[in-house]
Order: sequence, then structure tokens, then C-alpha cells
Amino acid sequence: MSTTKNGPAISGLQMEEGLIFERSRPGRTGYSLPALDVPSVDAASLFGEQSRKELEGFPEVSEMDVMRHFVRLSQWNYGVDTGFFPLGSCTMKYNPKLNEDMARLCGFTATHPSMPDHLIQGNLELMDYLERALAELSGMDAVTLQPAAGAHGELTGVMVMRAYHEAKGNKKTKMLVPDSAHGTNPATAAFCGYKAVEVKSGPDGFLLPEDVAKAMDDEVAGIMITNPNTLGIFEQHIEEIARIVHEKDGLLYCDGANFNAMMGVTRPGDMGYDVIHFNLHKSFSTPHGGGGPGSGPVGVKKSLEAFLPGPRIRKDGDTFHLDEDLPQSIGKIKGFFGNFGVLVRAYAYLREIGKDHVANVARYAVLNANYIRSRLVGHYHLPFETPSMHEVVFTDKLQKANGVETMDLAKSLIDEGYHPPTTYFPLVVSGALMIEPTETESLETLDQFCDSMIALAERAKENPDVMHDAPTVPVRRRLDETLAARKPVLRYQPEE
Repeated sequence: MSTTKNGPAISGLQMEEGLIFERSRPGRTGYSLPALDVPSVDAASLFGEQSRKELEGFPEVSEMDVMRHFVRLSQWNYGVDTGFFPLGSCTMKYNPKLNEDMARLCGFTATHPSMPDHLIQGNLELMDYLERALAELSGMDAVTLQPAAGAHGELTGVMVMRAYHEAKGNKKTKMLVPDSAHGTNPATAAFCGYKAVEVKSGPDGFLLPEDVAKAMDDEVAGIMITNPNTLGIFEQHIEEIARIVHEKDGLLYCDGANFNAMMGVTRPGDMGYDVIHFNLHKSFSTPHGGGGPGSGPVGVKKSLEAFLPGPRIRKDGDTFHLDEDLPQSIGKIKGFFGNFGVLVRAYAYLREIGKDHVANVARYAVLNANYIRSRLVGHYHLPFETPSMHEVVFTDKLQKANGVETMDLAKSLIDEGYHPPTTYFPLVVSGALMIEPTETESLETLDQFCDSMIALAERAKENPDVMHDAPTVPVRRRLDETLAARKPVLRYQPEE
């Protein structure tokens, strides 16, 4: 242990790092510039309020201090390149570095979306291929690549649904949302002017047609179904539900965040869905987290194609162009064509695994989740006996008997060297532990993780009190998360 409070390490070379503001000393600078060889000009006199002003309290540090500060912060980071990341409903899988190389090709990075069509033929061809590939995988007729994230794609899809109903003169005011759906679903419905109506899951974790039929009337615009749902369970009655909804001129929306569980094996469009959004940054192997970047393309059936955002990519002979003549379109929902770098990565990923092997992504994701399920069942409570798909949900019910709850298990897992799985979600399961291994993890990694989870279950029986203090190894111990949420400190406050 370090003998000084502000030393660089607290345990060997496990680095502690203060705020950059705490390193600041008046007069220090991390750069040196030659003297001006032209007269200086006050930027405010040229640009007025748009000119950058000096930032009060901006840290003054040397170049070496800046370098060490940000390198040490990067070493604190935990990601899929450093370890297993079993977050459920997030699909945090390995991202091949080949994809990164392709996204950095100068032919892509040096193009500007305002260039004329004849100078961006390669870009347009790539996007056209990706649109067609996603349409084929999902069973849809048309795809837009504009949305910048899953929730943004979700919003786009519901806006398209609304435009469809308005064009037909339908008076729709409600949207059905299962209790096992993603949390953004009711928010999206409300944002688009619909009242979100919850539909409860059945005792086995999936929707029952009779419950949907009870909620379905002429004012319902559609139903938003995450499939597989957030319990990791496939909606077994989806075709019957589709029939019920369509009979009232409603539409089926598929939240495709969990598309990696079925892509290449089955197609939402064949099940009766009318709209789906894809998370390219999940199913199609693009790094995500920390706010972006992401991409949430939307696929639709032919009856909704006219309402997709524009411009649309068209091909005349061997030449691609952008079509802006879209009178029924909901309009542009993202600057230019979306997050193009993410599209390149997804394209490279699909071309790398190939059409004949894309189904293996889903098969291995389901196999890995069920392997974890088989090893941990009995050590942790399994709330549903229904077969799992790409993720499995356990609870803390068995550990609660000894005073150990989900948060204690999650924090103790950090001491084992693992990022915790998703906790307390889905909300329909008390004390939930949602685990998604993805298809990219090896048997050895899964066994090591399961061994740690089983060891924690034993510790909860034999020495539960120590788990209340976890984690004990990282720089930061257990934080008061409630206080942080209710009274966040968002500005640096130097000590007196």
C-alpha cells in the first residue's frame, strides 16, 4: 500500500488518478508555438459571439502530465478487448480489428457526404449492399440506414407507422407495449403521440394471444415486441399475435436489439412483423458504449416503404444516385446518411462471415447462453423454465436467504476480475441477473466465469458478510450510488 495519501499507486502498480484540475498549476502549458509573423487579430471583432472565449478555471498542465493522465484513465477502462463482458441485452461482443481497418480506408474517410453522387459511388454501393443484406436477413422489403442508434431507429420506425396510419385516415391513439419490452419502447410511443398500453407477459415469460386480443381495438396503432424478449425468451405465439393485430389494421414492430439470436435462422418479416430496427453496434459487431457511435437501420414491408426517411439510394444501370423525390417520406432524421463509419464496419463484418455462415452467429450465441444456464441452474434461481435464447436471467432468491442480494453478487464479481452482468433488469423479475455471453466467447472463458459465479454462490452461504463490502480490489470501493444519483457533483469543487 502507498504510504502517502496522494501517491501514484494504492496497491503495487494499480494506479490512482486524480482530476486533471488537481494537477493544474498557474503558468504551466503543454505546448509551445512560434511567435506570430502576422498582426494579431481579436477573434471577437471578426466573429462576435461565435468566437471562442477563454474558459475560466481551465487546467494548466504540462504535456507529460496530460499524457500520463489520459493514459492512466484508459488503463482503468474495462472492455471486450480486455475481458469477458456478460451484459445482457447489450451484446458486448468482440469486434474484429479488420472492421476498423476497413473503416479507416482513405477512400471512405476522405469523402464528404456533400460530394456529388458521381464522386461517392463506392460509398453508395456499400450502403446499397448493406440495405439489401439487412432486408434479406430480416424478411423486409426496404431498409433505411439513417438512424444513429437503436432508440433512434425505434423512433424512426414508429414515425413511419404513424405516417402510414395518417395516410390511410386511421384514427389511432394507442400503442401496445409488453412488460418484457425494452424501456425505450413506451417512451418512443409517447414521443410519437401514442398512449402506451402495457400487456403483461404470461407465466412462462412470453405473450399470450388472448391477452393481446383483449387489449387490441380499432384505436391501437400497433404493438412493439422485443423478440427474443428481455427475458431471453422467444415469443412463441408471434404469428397468432400478428393475425390479431393485423385484423384491426394494426402493425407489428420488432425491437431488433436481440436480432443476433436469430439472424440467418429465422426472419421477423416471415413471422408477420411490419417494421424492425437493427442495432448494427450489437448484432453486426461495431464497438459501442459511452454514448456512441451507433447505428439503428430500420426495415419495413412494402406497404410502409414510401414513408421511410430520405434520400433513398437508387441504382440506374451501373450508377447509384440519391433520390430526394419522396412525397410521403417522414423526412430526414439524421444529418447526411447516418453514421457512415459504423455502416462500413457492419458491411465488413457481413462480408467476412459470409452468407453461408451468418446463421452460426445466432447458433453459437444461443449455445453459449444455454451452456451458462446449465452450469448455474441450482446455484442461482431460474425464474422461468422456458428455453433460453441468447441470454439467461437468474435471480438472487437463493442468496437472499443469507442476506446477499444482486448488488452484492455484482460487486463481488468485480473482485473475481469480471464485469458484472446486467442487474435488476428486466423489471418484471425481482433481483434479476441477466447474462449474455454472445457468440464470440470460448468454452474456457465461459467455464472460468461460471466457476467464479458458483464460488460466489458458495461464499454467500458460508461467509455472506464479506460480500457486503465488495469490491475490495479495485481503486474504487463500493460507492453510494443512491447519493450519486440524487446529489450528483457535476463541477470541480477545489478544497478550501
